[in-house]
Amino acid sequence: MAGRGRGAEEGEGTTAGVSERLLFAGTAPAEATPVSVPAPRPATEILPPGGDAAPQPLQPATIDRIRRQFRRASFSALRRSVASAAATELDRGIGFLLVPVFLAAGVILYFSLNSEPDLYRPLAAVGLMAVCAVVSRSSPKTHLIFMAALFCALGFVAAKVETWRTATPMLGSEIQTRLTGRVVVAEEMANGRVRLTIDLVSTAQPKLRYAPDRVRLSARRIPPNVKAGSLVTGYARLLPPTGPVRPESYDFSFDSYFSGIGASGFFLGDPKVIPTNDPPAQASIASAIENAREAIADHIRSSVGGPEGEIAAALIVGVRAGIPEEINEAMRRTGIYHIISISGLHMALVAGTVMLLLRGVFALLPDFSSRRPVKKYAAAIALVSIAAYLVISGVVVAAERSFIMLAVMLIAVLFDRAALTMRNLAISAIAVILVSPHEVVGPSFQMSFAATAALVGAYAGWADYRAGKVRAPPAKRSFLRFLSHKLAVGAGGAAMTSIIAGSATALFAIWHFQRVSPLSLLANLAVMPIVSLVVMPFAVFSALAMPFGFDGPFLYVMGKGLTAMIAISAWISERSPVDAVGLISIQSVLLATIALVIATMATTWLRLAAVPFALAALLAVPQVRTPDLLISEDAHLVAMPIGGGELAINRARSNEFTTDNWKRALRAETIVPPETFAKGALDIADPVDLPAGSPFYCTGDLCIGRHPSGAIVALAENHDSARPACSFADLIVINDATAYNPCRDPRILVVTKRQLARDGSAAVYFDAQSATARAAIQYAVEKPYRPWHEQRRYSREARGLAPYERPEKPQTKPPPLSSDE
Repeated sequence: MAGRGRGAEEGEGTTAGVSERLLFAGTAPAEATPVSVPAPRPATEILPPGGDAAPQPLQPATIDRIRRQFRRASFSALRRSVASAAATELDRGIGFLLVPVFLAAGVILYFSLNSEPDLYRPLAAVGLMAVCAVVSRSSPKTHLIFMAALFCALGFVAAKVETWRTATPMLGSEIQTRLTGRVVVAEEMANGRVRLTIDLVSTAQPKLRYAPDRVRLSARRIPPNVKAGSLVTGYARLLPPTGPVRPESYDFSFDSYFSGIGASGFFLGDPKVIPTNDPPAQASIASAIENAREAIADHIRSSVGGPEGEIAAALIVGVRAGIPEEINEAMRRTGIYHIISISGLHMALVAGTVMLLLRGVFALLPDFSSRRPVKKYAAAIALVSIAAYLVISGVVVAAERSFIMLAVMLIAVLFDRAALTMRNLAISAIAVILVSPHEVVGPSFQMSFAATAALVGAYAGWADYRAGKVRAPPAKRSFLRFLSHKLAVGAGGAAMTSIIAGSATALFAIWHFQRVSPLSLLANLAVMPIVSLVVMPFAVFSALAMPFGFDGPFLYVMGKGLTAMIAISAWISERSPVDAVGLISIQSVLLATIALVIATMATTWLRLAAVPFALAALLAVPQVRTPDLLISEDAHLVAMPIGGGELAINRARSNEFTTDNWKRALRAETIVPPETFAKGALDIADPVDLPAGSPFYCTGDLCIGRHPSGAIVALAENHDSARPACSFADLIVINDATAYNPCRDPRILVVTKRQLARDGSAAVYFDAQSATARAAIQYAVEKPYRPWHEQRRYSREARGLAPYERPEKPQTKPPPLSSDE
C-alpha cells in the first residue's frame, strides 16, 4: 500500500483515521555514521607557556583546515539526509505520482516544437528507453532516470498519435457556398441567434474540392422543426479557423483542429429543412441524446425563466450558450465562473448528494445496513449517477476529465481504499493525458489539476499533522455554541480551500487570460454555500423527480438560489478593481509548476525544495517585455498603448473580443478611438510634429499615430497611400494583400496583409534608445506550419491575391466561383 492521504477505512484489522504515511515511518534507512566534528585542541597548543598570558590567534592554515573539515562533515551529512529522504519518498510511492508529470512533459515538448516531427524517431526512442530501463534495473538511480525518459517519450508519442489520428480537414480560404449537412447541435444564443454545429454532406455553387467535415454556423432564425439529426441546407459564408489574437495567446485554430471543427461562419439567409433518410446508428444515438438534452433544457428554461433558467440549464445539461454576457463577465471578474462549467465541483456535488441520500435511506434500515456494505452500494450508485450526468451534459472535455477523476475515487471506495489520495489523482491524470494529450497545454487541464493537487496535498499534510497530535475530548457545549463552532469551522475550511486553490492556479490564470479576480475569496465565500447547499442538491432532486413530473418545487428553489448567486456576483463585480494584470513570462509558469509538483507530492523535508522554485517563479513574473503595438491577423485592427492606461486603436468599430484581450495584455483601461478627418483636412504640417503618445488621426486611406517612445506608426489601405509615409514613419501597416514594400529605407518596418495572413497576428517592439535600428516584430505563427496551421497557406491573402468582388445587391443565385477555393 503505497499512496498518499489518510486511510480511513473501518473494519476488522484496520484502524480508522490512520495516515498512510505513518505506515512507512520506519522505512527510512538508519544513519550509517554519526556526524564527526574536529576534536578540540589542547589548551597548550593555543596558549603560550604562561597560563595568564593572552591567547594567541590561530594560524590561517589551522583555520582553513578546520573549515574544510566542517564543510566536509556538513556536505556528507546533507548527502546522507537527502538520500534517506529520497528513499523514504520512493517507498511511499512518489515514483508513480511522477508518471503523469513526465507524460505531460513529453506532451508539452511535442506541442512546443517549431516543426512537425515524424513518428518513427519517437517510437524508436520509446523502444530504446524501455530496453535501457530493463537492463538498468540493478542500478536504481540509473533505472529511475531511464524510466523518466521513457514516460517523456510515451507522452511525446501519445501527442503525435492524437494529432495524426485527428487530422481535421481545415478550410483554407473564405468562401460562399450552398451547403447541405446534418445538424449535430443547435444552441440558442443570448443575442437571439442560433448556433448550429453541422456535419457536411455536400456543397454546391461552388462545390468545394477540400471541404471540411464539420462546421459551426450561426443563423438569425431556424425552422421550428430543426433538431439534432435534421438535414438542413442554405447558402452560407464559411471562414477558416482564426489563429491567436496576439503572439503567445490562445490559438483558436489549435482548438478547432482537435475539436473537429474545420470552419465557422454564418448563413446568409435562413436554413431550410429537407427530407432525410435514416442516419447511421451512431449518429442516431448521438442525435437522440442531444435532442433529450435540448428538451430538458427547454423544460428547465420554461420552469425557472430568465437568466436563472439559462444558468440552471447550463448546470444540469451543459447548455450555456444562452447565458447573458453581462452575467458571464460578472462571474469572471469575481472568480466564480467555474460554477457554470460542468467540472469537478458539479460531479462531486452530484455524487455527494446521491451518496448522502442513499446513506440516509440505508440508515432507516438498520438490520440491512448492519449486514451489507452499504457504503459500497452508495458509491456504486453514485458512480452510475455521474456517468449519466456526463452523458446528459454533452460529454464536454472538462466534464469528461472530472468524471475520470471522480470515478477513480469511487472505485477506490469499492475496493476499500482511501478515496482522496494523490495516487488516485495521478491515475486520473494519466488517463486524461493518454486519451486527450492536447488538453495538457490548455488552461482547463492545468488549472483543474493544479487546484486538485494543491487541495489533496494540503489535506494530506493537515491529516498527518492532526494524526500526530494528542487531543483531549471536546468539552460539552450548548447547541448555539456547537452550531456557531461548526459554522466557523465550515467558513474557515471554505476560505482555506479558496485560498489554496486560488494560489495554485493564479499564475496559470494570468498566463492564459491576463486577469485575476481580486475579490474571488469574498465571492466564493458568499456564493459557494448557496451553490453547495441549495443550487446543486436541488438540481439533483429535480433531475430525480423530472421523469415523474414533480420537479417544479425543486426547480423553483434552485432558481431562487441562482437569483441570489447572480445578485451577489453583480454586487461584488461592481466593486471589484481592474482585474487586468498584463503579461507574465513562461519561465515563471514553468518554475511555479515545478514548485507545485514538489510541494504537493513530497512528504518529507524535501518539500522545502519547492521554496526556491516558488521564489524564482515570483522573481521571473515581470521578466517579459510588453509589446508596444499589436496588429490583428487580418490587418484591420491595430492597437497602441499611449500612456495613462489608454489604448489607441485605428477603427471606431472593432472586434470586442480582440480589444478586450489586448486591453488585459497591455494593462489598459480605456479605448481611445481614432479621430477622423475629411481627405486633405488633417492640419498637421509634418507628422514628426505629433507629440509622443498621440492617438490615431485618420484622413482618407491613411492613419497616423505616435507611440510614447517617439516612433511614428502609419496605417495605409493600399500601396499608393502607404508610399508618402516612407518619409516619416517607423512602422507602416498596409491593409492590402497585393501590396509590396514601397520604402527603400531598410530601417522602416513594413507589414502587409499578405505577411499577416501567412504568419498571424503580430507584436511590435520599438527601440527608443536607437535612432538607427528598425522596430522588432514577433508573429504568432511560425513556419514550417504545424498541422493546425497548414490551412493558412491556401488563403487568397496568403497567396497575394485580391479579395473577391462581392455583389452590392443580394442575388437569388450567387455568382459561380472557382472550385479550387
